[in-house]
Amino acid sequence: MVQVITVAATAGGWAVKHDVAANAMMFTSGAKAERAARKLGVTLAQTGAQTEIQIYLRDGSLGGRFVCPVEG
Repeated sequence: MVQVITVAATAGGWAVKHDVAANAMMFTSGAKAERAARKLGVTLAQTGAQTEIQIYLRDGSLGGRFVCPVEG
């Protein structure tokens, strides 16, 4: 099963959400949020979970999609 991490704008900045975690991580910039999402994706891939990162723009449209395949 692919785990999904999303990065999206919120009223107070940018949120990184993971479908397994209950709480979102909040950031003041989209770049910081994207870096955190990529780091989380790599970490999950190293533990055996294929991960997809979805980056949403301020208008809600999908701006980018990255897959972190399982390593090893």
